[in-house]
Amino acid sequence: MKVLLLIRHAKASWDDISMKDFDRPLTERGKKDASEMAERVKEKVKVEHFVSSPAKRAKRTARAFAEAFGFGKDDLVLVEPLYEPTPQAFVDAVAALPDNKDVVALFSHNPAITEYVNLLTNVRIDDMPTGAVFAVATDEKSWSAFASADKRFLFFDYPKNPIA
Repeated sequence: MKVLLLIRHAKASWDDISMKDFDRPLTERGKKDASEMAERVKEKVKVEHFVSSPAKRAKRTARAFAEAFGFGKDDLVLVEPLYEPTPQAFVDAVAALPDNKDVVALFSHNPAITEYVNLLTNVRIDDMPTGAVFAVATDEKSWSAFASADKRFLFFDYPKNPIA
């Protein structure tokens, strides 16, 4: 079985409007939310592999998750097309995942992450809020089969979720 967690980066700072989008850091709330969401995910699954957009806010969110699961920042795999992605960038990134990793967390950006999660199952999300986690599973043995595989929704959570 393969489990994919799609995670939108946590809250990013707009304090310096002259800063390149790629370089925007997390706010203090974003850092706190990333750590809290990682702890909530730990209660549900054991992530084995971390793939992220190379943008600073996505990497920092991924690092918070990796640390919560006992991995270091060097364990993050950065995938350039996950910054300003298209849904196809997600399809390609997932197909390239190593088959010896069954539970993978993938960190990226809106609006494409919302569009992609809505292609996976019959569960619809209007908008993936910052820090949101959408999890799906398939019984396939290979990530290359994920795109066409039957998938089932596992959970959706986000920092301001009133029922979490």
